[in-house]
Amino acid sequence: MELVSAANSNATAVPLRRRVLIVDDHPIVRQGIKRMIESEIDLEVCGESATESQARRAIRELNPDIVIVDLALQEGDGLELVRDVHAHHPDVPMLVLSMHDEAIYAERLLAEGASGYIMKQAAADQLLFALRSVLAGRIYLSEALSQTLRRQGDSPAANSNPVERLSNRELQVLNLVGRGVSSREIAEDLGLSVKTVESHRQSIKRKLHLATNALLLQYAINWFTGKSRRTPPL
Repeated sequence: MELVSAANSNATAVPLRRRVLIVDDHPIVRQGIKRMIESEIDLEVCGESATESQARRAIRELNPDIVIVDLALQEGDGLELVRDVHAHHPDVPMLVLSMHDEAIYAERLLAEGASGYIMKQAAADQLLFALRSVLAGRIYLSEALSQTLRRQGDSPAANSNPVERLSNRELQVLNLVGRGVSSREIAEDLGLSVKTVESHRQSIKRKLHLATNALLLQYAINWFTGKSRRTPPL
């Protein structure tokens, strides 16, 4: 598929109203997105979901043309949802809308089946452009990330953020730790053993150079709330 960036903002509006499913665990966010979409003549919201299980059911029952997915959900995980929807509904495009750094997540989610990634800090008109781009069969990334990927080419630059060293599963565990979820609850949520979750926690600490569980918890909370920077806390 064609790669489209924010710089190419002359997308042609689709004449029919396309059905959008919003998956986000914050009612205020869902309401804001819904108001914005419903003001457009070519888009309409067909449903809203706050959890992974609700989203899966809504996709089956509502048959949306596109799904807007947040990574952090009340129950479940956005990355798992993207992977599952792509496997069972490959014709349903997904646009990920997240507060998390696109440099960390965008490529991972595109590899799992997402059709675009946009930060929650983006302007409203940029979200609409991203929606229409994905509905037109294109891949959407911000202009900044698109330029970075073009510069990298076949010689990717060394990772500058330590979180980039984490696997997809380790990122899931880090996010859940940041939400205050215990290892036993993480195991139940991800379908893993407690021993496996503890192994992931140890691997995360090693990759992020965190000596104790307390530092891991502090880092995870900062990461989840969007406050984490380039280096872990000392």
